[in-house]
This record gives sequence, C-alpha cells and structure tokens, in this order.
Amino acid sequence: MNTMGLKTLLVCLTTTAHAETLMKLAVPLARKHDAHLIGLHTVEALVVYPGIAIHIPEPAFAAFNESQKKEAEAIKAIFAQHTENEDFQSEFRLVRAEAVSANERMVESARAADLVIMAHEDDEADRYDQRKAQTQVIRESGRPVIVVPLGYDGPAIGANLLLGWSDTREAARAAHDLLAVADEGAPLTVLRVGDVSQDPMADADGIDVAEMFSRHGLKPTLEHRETGGEGIAAVLNQVAFEKGADLIVTGAFGHSKAYDFVIGATTYALLRYSRLPVMFSK
Repeated sequence: MNTMGLKTLLVCLTTTAHAETLMKLAVPLARKHDAHLIGLHTVEALVVYPGIAIHIPEPAFAAFNESQKKEAEAIKAIFAQHTENEDFQSEFRLVRAEAVSANERMVESARAADLVIMAHEDDEADRYDQRKAQTQVIRESGRPVIVVPLGYDGPAIGANLLLGWSDTREAARAAHDLLAVADEGAPLTVLRVGDVSQDPMADADGIDVAEMFSRHGLKPTLEHRETGGEGIAAVLNQVAFEKGADLIVTGAFGHSKAYDFVIGATTYALLRYSRLPVMFSK
C-alpha cells in the first residue's frame, strides 16, 4: 500500500492484564509490515512529595521495588512469548519514570514510532502515574495511536476499515495515517456523521477524499448518517459493526474550541466505550 509502510511499532505494556490483548493485535501487524516492534514498560518512581515530612521505612521501599520488578518480569515474559518465533525484529524496553511521569516517558518513546498501540483506560488495573496516558500520548506525541478495548480478541487490523470523516485538520491527518495500516484493496467506509440533509453526491470534500483512497488502491464508499441522539461515537461503532470493520479511524481532539467541543467529546467516548480498536490522529 504505502511504500514507506509501518517500520517501527511501539506497544505500551502497562499491566500484565492488558499485555496479552495488545500483543495479539501488535504481532500480526508487525509481521504483516515486517516492522520493528518495541514493547515499552515504565517502572514507577516512588514519589515523595516535597513539603511533606514523612519517613518511608526501608522495607516499604524494598517491597515497592520488588512488586515493580515482578510485574516488569511478567510483562517481559508475555512479550517474549509472543515474539520469540517471529522473523521481525523486536525489543523490550524497561524505562524508569524517575523525575518525569510514566506518561511523559511514553510520549517521548512514541515520537520515534510510526504507530503507537495502547489499551483502553482501566480504572481497576492502571497505576496512578499511568492514568489518562492515552489522552496524553494522542495529544502530545504527534503520532497516530491505536487504542484497543480491554480483553479484545478480534481479527488482525487493516482488511476492512471505517473512517470518521469531517472537514477538519484532524480528520485529514487520520485519512492519510490510515494508508499505512490498510491492506491492499481493502474496503473502506468514509462516514460523515451529522446532517444527512446534504446529498452525499454533493459532498465535494467527502468525494475528494474517497477518490484519493481509490488512487491508493482501496475500495472506498461514502456514507452519511444521522446521530439520532446517540452521539457520534455510538454511530461510528454501529456502522463499523454493520460493515464488519476491524478498525475505526478518526481525528482526535479539535484544534479550536468549536471543534474540540465535538471532536473532543467523541474522542473521550471512543477512548472509553468503543467495541473495536480505534486509531486516533491529532
């Protein structure tokens, strides 16, 4: 599809519970593109807040470090199990958060990747220093981020895609980022959600982007749907389900307050409730 393709994939392995799910999605993608797969796990620093006079006994430090070490080793074992028989290059990176937060370490690592893969937020299992990591990486890394539902066990991505389309910079970024993950000749639904009073045949911007995809060898169809009071995220999920899509692609967070009111709300809803992997571009 894209001669440059995906050559560096970063998968953020925050907990053992999610590592298995993420590796099931990341490995087929790395195999398909012969990409270098990096598994990243951040080790939390034990933060003592300035201004608070507190003595933390040595056994507490030791227990904290031991629990961190055990989790890191368990995650590394999952990564090794999924990559050991593969031909593509892979590496496991253990990074200490130390002076900056785990989220900032993820942002730093993401900038050199073609694509980042993360799990949905998990209030039960996420460490405190990893809360809202998805939002921060999407907003600050400058890279497309695929966020995968907890426990997801669906097909490899790229064979059938859905693009949430709007006349925004973020949607344009998403449209072009999509080219790197789409299989040759894959069907693609370009979906505009909102006012369907406009005739799709008169939707010049939508037609232009669909024709662009055709030139890249994809099989696009342009569709308009009403929100029906359910919200844009719900419509994207519903149409993706109807079309048998394996990936939803969308712009994330608006570059102006007006757009962020719409796109931001949709982004948050997809980050928490999407039933399919979603690729966010900012």
